[in-house]
Amino acid sequence: MNSETSAAAAAAASQPPDSGWRNFITPIRQSRAFTLLWLGQWIAVLGSSVTTVILPIVIYSVTGSTTIMGLAMAVYMLPNVLVLPFSGWIVDRVDRVRLILFTNGTRFLLMLCACFTMLGGRMNLPLLFAGLAVYGLMDGIFNPAYSALRAQVFTPDIRNAANALSQISVQAVRLLGPPLGGIIVSVTSAGIGFALDSLTYLVSFLCFWLLSSVLAGIPSSFRDSTGGKGSFISEFMEGFHVLKKEPWLWITILAFCFINICYTGIISVLVPWLFKVHHGYSPIIYGLAMTGTGAGAIIGAFVYGAKRTWKHRGLIAYAGAFASGLALFLLSCINWMPGLILIMFLEGFGIMMFAIIWETSLQELVPPEAFGRVASLDMLGSFALLPAGYLAVGALADLIGGIWTIQLFALIGMAIVAGVLCIPSIRRFQ
Repeated sequence: MNSETSAAAAAAASQPPDSGWRNFITPIRQSRAFTLLWLGQWIAVLGSSVTTVILPIVIYSVTGSTTIMGLAMAVYMLPNVLVLPFSGWIVDRVDRVRLILFTNGTRFLLMLCACFTMLGGRMNLPLLFAGLAVYGLMDGIFNPAYSALRAQVFTPDIRNAANALSQISVQAVRLLGPPLGGIIVSVTSAGIGFALDSLTYLVSFLCFWLLSSVLAGIPSSFRDSTGGKGSFISEFMEGFHVLKKEPWLWITILAFCFINICYTGIISVLVPWLFKVHHGYSPIIYGLAMTGTGAGAIIGAFVYGAKRTWKHRGLIAYAGAFASGLALFLLSCINWMPGLILIMFLEGFGIMMFAIIWETSLQELVPPEAFGRVASLDMLGSFALLPAGYLAVGALADLIGGIWTIQLFALIGMAIVAGVLCIPSIRRFQ
């Protein structure tokens, strides 16, 4: 054995046994910017996942109508969609952290007002809809800003671990949020749940405020490439030019404009109805079902992250989307409560396999200076028809029944996925 081989063997022997874990938490150890970004997001997700359970329970308790639930989701989504073409342009020109501070501060105030209104017994549908509209507007600004900031902070040396850690931690928080929301509604009141959500947005605001100080001290090559000099139209169209170069990007965005109507319409409007109204389960059971979705998503992220590289990523991503649709269809066929939770596990696993491949491909294919505009176009394409979709799902469920509507929209979504897989550029995406 020569000296180089001996040195290599000695170095290998000196590696700590938990080196895999150390690699996984490298972003936390090496990047304070990542740590603050990571903390700020998953803390806010905890609060919003509690509200995700509380909101439909409040609406169904007041009205019992899937049409009103669909209308509520449309009221939330419409301003979200309308602001996206402008928010992407703004994100690529304005400091992204300041945009996030503005949106999180506004959402903190909204949740605080919802808390006092609920506790005071003054909540009504007009107030609720007004709050949802403002909340949707803030989400339409926050999401492109956060996506672009994440691509900026997730530098190549930590990107793989950062993406995996972010996905797993957010999904883990979503395991806690839904049952916590169910317990809060069952034991206390919806107002207490809104109070918790407002507190998480306040803590998230502080994390991003600290992040702004960290980024201010980092060399300019790491910071935002803002301040474009072109007109709004020319810079907005540049996002389309980036998408046009990559069939994987624009075909998937177009497909999910319709797939999201089917899948998200079922999850947001009819899954709460299925558990609360159709089966008559307690809010805790609904929370456990949503926890099953989060658990499936975590396993999906671990499965994907177990390999350094994947071949046939296009096939894997759309197979995951198909599995998610199949799970939603099976919800209409099974009455056994543990079986319903397992089905939600499959739904979360499938959609995570798609989501993590999609997120990684965006970071690989989109240049940083155009990321805000492309991210907003991605969200615009995915969400554009959701307001009409929510209304259609809710109204059709009242007309023909929730079970038939779940089956119909799940089958349509799976058919679209199968159709997209017939396109060679999707099947061959590596």
